[in-house]
Amino acid sequence: MIPASIQQYLRRNRVPFERIAHPRAVSAQQLAATLHTSGHRVAKTVVLRTERGLWLAVLPASEAVDTERARHILGVSSCRTASEPEFADLFPDCELGAEPPFGQLYRLPVMVDERLAQMERLIVRAGSHTEAMELRFQDFATLEWPLVASFCREHLRRQAPALEQPAGDQQAHV
Repeated sequence: MIPASIQQYLRRNRVPFERIAHPRAVSAQQLAATLHTSGHRVAKTVVLRTERGLWLAVLPASEAVDTERARHILGVSSCRTASEPEFADLFPDCELGAEPPFGQLYRLPVMVDERLAQMERLIVRAGSHTEAMELRFQDFATLEWPLVASFCREHLRRQAPALEQPAGDQQAHV
């Protein structure tokens, strides 16, 4: 079940979304498989730890964060994937491992991979392993004002197929 706080946040900011109930899926790739869609269309949220605090990295489910690239983009001296115990308390209304990409709601900055910025619509985790949501990328970007950059591991990127549904690119790139 999508936590009430997430639904209220989106409604308060007039962001339309579609709820998608699905069988339990723990990983974002499992979610994509359950929904019979590409892992490039499903966005996952990875929590990064830097010496300046935590960041939410939003990227295609089929990809992995290149923490060295992320470190360079963020202008920090250290960057790594945070462990679940390091951030579990920040998302008290969410199931662990189903962190949503809504950093403003949880007082965290957001970076999004540039390929997601080209998508018309995104499917995202919404605090639940049994329900996701779909929303327009532009609505997400207007709500979150994410840093848009390329921070996925290169060997995975070369294998990725062309994106579906390109949209107008209106975000600044790094």
